[in-house]
Amino acid sequence: MPFELHPAVGAALAAMMGPNPPPPLPVHDIAGRRAQLNTFFSGLAHGQPAIPDVMTKDFTTTAPDGHQLLLRWFTKTGIPQSTPGPAIFYSHGGGMIALSLEHYTQVLSRYVSRTGVPFLAVEYRLAPEVQAPIPVTDAYAGLRWLHAHAGELNVDPTRIAIMGDSAGGGITASLAHYIKLQGTPRVKKQILIYPMLDDRNVHADPNIAPFATWSTDDNITGWTALLGKDRIGTDDVSVIEAAGRMTPSEARGLPPAYIDVGELDLFRDEDLEYAKNLGKGGVSCELHLVPNVPHAYEGFAPESDVARFIIDKREQVIKSL
Repeated sequence: MPFELHPAVGAALAAMMGPNPPPPLPVHDIAGRRAQLNTFFSGLAHGQPAIPDVMTKDFTTTAPDGHQLLLRWFTKTGIPQSTPGPAIFYSHGGGMIALSLEHYTQVLSRYVSRTGVPFLAVEYRLAPEVQAPIPVTDAYAGLRWLHAHAGELNVDPTRIAIMGDSAGGGITASLAHYIKLQGTPRVKKQILIYPMLDDRNVHADPNIAPFATWSTDDNITGWTALLGKDRIGTDDVSVIEAAGRMTPSEARGLPPAYIDVGELDLFRDEDLEYAKNLGKGGVSCELHLVPNVPHAYEGFAPESDVARFIIDKREQVIKSL
């Protein structure tokens, strides 16, 4: 039987798109995709209840090339400050080309409110203004800042996990490889939410294409912006630039992983392959393949049973730190 869209997710998607959905954007239209994603994420936050028990504080750190990076620290109020606890270092989504910390402030505040675990998020630089591996080295600079300031933030440096969604999930996966290459700092877990991992994913799957909220054209646009048109899909791409290039031998020594992805997500097969190669490399991986849902489904159908199910799984992993 052909795939079917989860009814609640389909209804939410139809309501969001309206009776006259916009035509698909041409490949390499970065400005158009930025505008669409910015509008979409701003719309998700509009009308959502405030999260009064989470405070944010902004810091900066310096990237290897001298660029000043914004870091946003999220903490839950009213938690007794006793022994140091865990923390999450987060990289946001946006196809490598769009979005910012402002678009994710409510998303991350919700995680912090529900789990009590503080988050530090990084404003990594976007392609094509920069190219790989700069988003990953930006994230590494932010993670090193968190470790360096763990004491004053009441964080146990042995209980820090790295996390990201979509493009941020891909950056997080590559960050795990970069940390292994550098030899420090220690990371307890990598939490990858439908991660964007493989620049070679450029051919539409006819079973998924009708449901895709991030299309093959979108993917080509994002990866080309990050890698350049002469490198995308070639052998001259490393796991630091596209983690989906990982072999089982390259997986060895990575931190344990959590991955979830929808059955109708363009990233489904690359994420399943990544989980398989982690296992072949001796790395434990909790994997959830969620039936009948496309990319980012929990964002536009947050009250659906399927969204509540997967949010609960993510929060369990965060609390387990």
